[in-house]
Amino acid sequence: MAPSGSPMVPLAVLLLLLWEAPWTHGRRSDVRIITDENWKELLEGEWMIEFYAPWCPACQNLQPEWESFAEWGEDLEVNVAKVDVTEQPGLSGRFIITALPTIYHCKDGEFRRYQGPRTKKDFINFISEKEWKSIEPISSWFGPGSILMSSMSALFQLSMCIRTCHNYFIEDLGLPVWGSYTVFALATLLSGLLLGLCMIFVADCLCPSKRRRPQPYPTKKLLPESSQPLKKVEEEQEADEEDVSEEESESKEGTNKDFAQNAIRQRSVGPSLATDKS
Repeated sequence: MAPSGSPMVPLAVLLLLLWEAPWTHGRRSDVRIITDENWKELLEGEWMIEFYAPWCPACQNLQPEWESFAEWGEDLEVNVAKVDVTEQPGLSGRFIITALPTIYHCKDGEFRRYQGPRTKKDFINFISEKEWKSIEPISSWFGPGSILMSSMSALFQLSMCIRTCHNYFIEDLGLPVWGSYTVFALATLLSGLLLGLCMIFVADCLCPSKRRRPQPYPTKKLLPESSQPLKKVEEEQEADEEDVSEEESESKEGTNKDFAQNAIRQRSVGPSLATDKS
């Protein structure tokens, strides 16, 4: 006689395995994901942030230690997070990531770069013993919230957008490489032209140029300084006219004197001629 209930044992074991599988293999990670949308959460509280790339071997080796360290985050009162620089190029520029993996410590908006050993024990000691106090924080000029780093983040995002467009032109549209470069060259020229026109318009609005008014036709009413040469010319003309009039009067007087002398001579010659005739 077969034992009763024996077929139920394998079924119960199978159900138990299926019930435990999601919890063992799909366990929720304690590491938080930081993106361009929620990075300002780092400015409050205490954080440890890892910047990584999926293709980086050193980053792959660090992941188990980082996950284990994140399990202690609640006890240490620290938030453990990570940033995928391939997905978030803006944060890569904002934090000036030049090597992978890069780890930052943040306490109430002050960022410090962690450069110690990369093991779970060292991470725990760094937080529990407050070893981060011996590290000089990043200057506010180069902080992720500064204007300079915001501009750097925008440049990184622009470069990623250009790369995405380039891949789209080549792979999806089938354009040659030189065709894609031509498109970007034309776009650069047009954008430069529009930017130059906008700058000229703004400069003209802020600092309008002084337009030269047409000079009025000179009238008789002149300024004293400008009338002096004319007065001198008029005086010289009047002096010349007086000299001419004086010369004319002198010449007239001379002719009158000559006429009188001639008349006197004629009178004196007349009696003498009469006596001679007699």
